Amino acid sequence: MPLAYSFLGVIPIRASTAEVLYFFLPYYLVQLSVFSWLNHRSRSALLSDIYSLVLCFPLAITVIRVMFNPFSRGFKVTPKGTASDRFSYNWSLALPLLILFIASAISLWINFGNCMIQGGWTEGYDTASKGLGLGWIWSIYNLVMIGTALLILLDVPRPSPYEWFDLRRTVRVNLGDATFWGITTMISEIGVEIALTQPGFPELAPELAPKSLPLTLEILEHYLSLTGQVIRTDFSHEFPTVRIIFQQLTLEQQRQLVRMLFCRPGQWKRRHTPGELQSIWILFRVLLRPRVVFDRHADVSAVSVAQI
Repeated sequence: MPLAYSFLGVIPIRASTAEVLYFFLPYYLVQLSVFSWLNHRSRSALLSDIYSLVLCFPLAITVIRVMFNPFSRGFKVTPKGTASDRFSYNWSLALPLLILFIASAISLWINFGNCMIQGGWTEGYDTASKGLGLGWIWSIYNLVMIGTALLILLDVPRPSPYEWFDLRRTVRVNLGDATFWGITTMISEIGVEIALTQPGFPELAPELAPKSLPLTLEILEHYLSLTGQVIRTDFSHEFPTVRIIFQQLTLEQQRQLVRMLFCRPGQWKRRHTPGELQSIWILFRVLLRPRVVFDRHADVSAVSVAQI
């Protein structure tokens, strides 16, 4: 719509400031208020706009291709369970949005200039220029949304292809002749992170990281004994933490891990999408604190589950 205001000389919506406040603002506020409630907090109105914006061009191109050649090729599933150690950008999705962002920036400049020249911000402008003020406001909104969509197309590093779970279990760690007790902070199919409840665990020196520290551990609640190697130690918090990668798992041990991580009744929590106010905060955080600048050292994050 804002592109039609500036490049085509067409004013699609002729509305004064008062008319926008009387008709559009109540509708928009009601939409923001009830959208999440109507879909049982599974989607956010603002975040859904970003999602739709990212997919609009690929979906439109796909629909056109299918109309002309419906049996060209089948659906291709996006690869899952991959790991990466660097940032990557999805240029195929970003290119049309980048062109649209530049066009919208030019449109904002033109619409704002026309509005100043013709007095579109006051109630005394003529009928021919009615609605110009809405054009540049609309352009600002589009720039914010497209800019956010361009930033979220940056794929952050994913250190592990496996899911890690925020699961608390009591663990006994045997390192040589020493025994340490702790509580798990994260568990996955390939490893565990433990917060130790006592001092004395040796710090893993950088030159020993490739060799690591072999040990055995026992998850007491599940009577599960495992062998592993320490790949990271951290003594900066109140309790020292160690991250361990499992070694030489038997088929029965793998099955016990899978049952513990995925098959506990009632473990999955119902997850709600952020509310609209929280969504606004997320959008501004994405714009003002891009992860490629402020969060370059990505680490595994744990999925929240019930502790039963």
